[in-house]
Amino acid sequence: MRKLAYILIFVVMAGVSCKPTISFTGGSTGAAKSVSIKTFTNNATIVQPTLAQAFTEAMKDLFVSQTRLSLLPANGDLQFEGYILAYNVAPVAVTGNQTAALNRLTITVQVKFENKLDDTKNFEQSFSRFADWQSSVPLNAVESDLIKDINNQLVQDIFNKAVINW
Repeated sequence: MRKLAYILIFVVMAGVSCKPTISFTGGSTGAAKSVSIKTFTNNATIVQPTLAQAFTEAMKDLFVSQTRLSLLPANGDLQFEGYILAYNVAPVAVTGNQTAALNRLTITVQVKFENKLDDTKNFEQSFSRFADWQSSVPLNAVESDLIKDINNQLVQDIFNKAVINW
């Protein structure tokens, strides 16, 4: 037990003296001072009318709340743009009588990230997340909650890739 206490004290002291660049609430933005996030467009075959705007706002909200970056309409040190690539609904769990017990909503976004201060961090990639719901509940009854949950997961994935470099 005493050995564990010494190790813990050492780790805390080392962390204080080394000044880590990643915090528990956000990521390392390096020398960047600003971020710009263009409004994402909806290029999916099935178009949900509010999805693109909701996704864009979720991206902005995450960067404002998790970093000290200034949000600019264009030409930020960190720049994001992209589009909704897919919006799909499919059954995922079939019961004994050949009916779906669960349905799955999947959203895929294509993102282009440009770091004006370090082009080695640039990427263009698609991100996909899903949420399941009981098939006895109509999609329109749960759609807004599902979209909010999926958007939160997607923007966290994008944030991690761009700022935390996961």
